[in-house]
Amino acid sequence: MTRTPHDQFAKQYLEELLTLLGKVETSRDVASEVREIDVYFIPVIPPPTDPQILGLLGKMAATTSVYEPFRNQPQRLEILDCQAKLNFVINQQKRKARRENTAYTEAEWPLLWILSPSCSARIIDGFGAKPDSSGQWPTGIYFLPDFQNTAIVAINQLPINQDTLWLRVLGKGQTQEQAILELEALPKGNPLRENLTELLASWHITIQVRDNINEDDKDLLMKLSPVYLRWREETLEEGVQRGVQQGEQRIKQMIENFLNVRFGSLDPELLAIIEPMLQLSPEELTPLLWSASREELLERFSE
Repeated sequence: MTRTPHDQFAKQYLEELLTLLGKVETSRDVASEVREIDVYFIPVIPPPTDPQILGLLGKMAATTSVYEPFRNQPQRLEILDCQAKLNFVINQQKRKARRENTAYTEAEWPLLWILSPSCSARIIDGFGAKPDSSGQWPTGIYFLPDFQNTAIVAINQLPINQDTLWLRVLGKGQTQEQAILELEALPKGNPLRENLTELLASWHITIQVRDNINEDDKDLLMKLSPVYLRWREETLEEGVQRGVQQGEQRIKQMIENFLNVRFGSLDPELLAIIEPMLQLSPEELTPLLWSASREELLERFSE
């Protein structure tokens, strides 16, 4: 199950990027108990998009992989839990291969990527993780012993360049702030810039509507506010006020995203009120998306 707004954002963010290269599953169940893999990726060969567009993330996505992004540095037990989920998936695939009388070799086993904003020497040494010695991978990536099929990405240690941009957005503090600035500096017509900026804006709103906001949330809101305001100006005001068809479509998609994040899913009742909501001005629409309850929205917009 989704643990925090960061989990929801990270899953949507990685899905948006990795869909360019293959099949993506988020929140994949791995046992009868409530445990999920955040992102499970299977590459398409050949990839429909040049993997270089995603830089280091595209290189990581060359093989079947599992991604577990963390807002804070994971502790020992959290990493062990991720590895347990990886082992379950491998055994699940082995059983499926036996049923279907097909091969499932070790070369097909997924690699677990633990995406952490930072990583202490204690964690790295304790798991026997080592930086790459072949020169194929940059600083900040630590591979556990071979049979564990696991790597830890210390995002704050990655080189600051275009190649690592998409991973650094998932960092924290100055690392994330710098990456967001670089993302916004991309050309306005860049589809990744537009889609990911929308996800960042949705993340901002998700945090904004929470009842209990801690200091980390407040700091993040400050970093995301410029992104949200610019996105709102480009999308809400330009789209709704001018009545441009493309703008209206983006507003509709935005409303769907917000409702989905706030209420967990879009049932027929919620879908039915989206069109009436498009008639509101940005000044009326934004507060409603932030604070109105499901019952209040249905009462106001249902026919």
